[in-house]
Amino acid sequence: MRRNIVHSGADALIYEIRQIVGIAKQIQGMGVDITWENIGDPIQKGESIPDWMKSIVSDLVAENKSWAYTATQGDESTRKFLSAKVNERGGAQITSDDILFFNGLGDAVAKIFGFMRREARILGPSPAYSTLSSAEAAHSGYEHLTYDLNPDNDWMPDLEDIENKVKYNDSIAGILLINPDNPTGAVYSKEVMREIVKICEKYDIILICDETYAHVNYSEWGSVHLSEVIGEKVCGFALRSISKEFPWPGARCGWLEIFNRKNDPVFDRYIKSLLDAKMLEVCSTTLPQLSIPKVYSHPNFLPHLKMRNEKFKQKARKATKAFESVKGVRVIEPKGAFYLTVLFEDGVLKPNMSLPIPNEKVKNYVNPLLEQAALDRRFVLHLLASQGICVVPLSSFCCSKNGFRVTLLEENEEKFDWIFKTLADSIKSYLGS
Repeated sequence: MRRNIVHSGADALIYEIRQIVGIAKQIQGMGVDITWENIGDPIQKGESIPDWMKSIVSDLVAENKSWAYTATQGDESTRKFLSAKVNERGGAQITSDDILFFNGLGDAVAKIFGFMRREARILGPSPAYSTLSSAEAAHSGYEHLTYDLNPDNDWMPDLEDIENKVKYNDSIAGILLINPDNPTGAVYSKEVMREIVKICEKYDIILICDETYAHVNYSEWGSVHLSEVIGEKVCGFALRSISKEFPWPGARCGWLEIFNRKNDPVFDRYIKSLLDAKMLEVCSTTLPQLSIPKVYSHPNFLPHLKMRNEKFKQKARKATKAFESVKGVRVIEPKGAFYLTVLFEDGVLKPNMSLPIPNEKVKNYVNPLLEQAALDRRFVLHLLASQGICVVPLSSFCCSKNGFRVTLLEENEEKFDWIFKTLADSIKSYLGS
């Protein structure tokens, strides 16, 4: 073409969680049954939506207003409801004008980084969630800047690493947290979060917290929202969604809770730009927004959350236990979300390791993919070709450590047990080969 129309950050738009599906589909077409453990969709893994929740949505479908545009910022009654919920927690207080809806958090993330000055960088965790890390890298045109999550400390953020990177890199305009974390399942306490707030206050930067899994939390201390710890000085926002906690991932309904917006005119102008960008789209989808107050206020909602959290707590314990006898890996029991990260010990993976692949067509298809693959991705591809289990390599989460992420979502108990026994046996075979 006469002019290069490709964005400088195009190569950073990598989402292995979905991209590995293409490989798995090819293998599936060659006769291998695939067990999909790559993406966090509770519905696809067999979770049933309770009847009372379905009734709320079906009743809303019968109302004409559910078919109309809503306010650009989001349905006013829903925003008032959510802001009141935030204020009930104590801590930072907001109004309905501090709530901004999007068509899912993927839409929100695209706007957050798409309308941020290119030279402004956001420091995020490693391992990172691909949507956030890829969007930040693409907006800047450089590799995503990260701080370490420490597996020796239950995957907690390395506070010294965070402060040093903020202190010595003045392009960093903010810190990103994911709490509960994806992919590790770690849950940060108030104490840890308050230390990060102090760093933001000291260096005059914003704080962003992805709270997608805020209510998928089975830690001893329970949910800790950004609003509870951010105080009155630091500017920032939380990312919330109904995708994982109703769960309704197909609704594509997420929102920002914005804190201390008026404390800084630059931050205030930036938030206005997000709203202005949303105006160009008119609004986000109406129906799921209207469902939020009705579902959150239903007498069965808190028992529903409690039941799900207990379920995932038991699954996390069982899955972690499956790897107790496996040498060469470390597994820290998750405390939230519905993922488990298996971390290979340093140096145990070698480029000549393999698993038996009985299907010759699959073997011939996979072998060329192994040539330039990272060490953990080699294991993931062998596992996929050998056992049909589709997981995601840890190296694709903007991470220098080797491992993989698997979900805790399988509802069939027998299948769940098979998945984790097969994973453990495959690792033993792979490392012993």
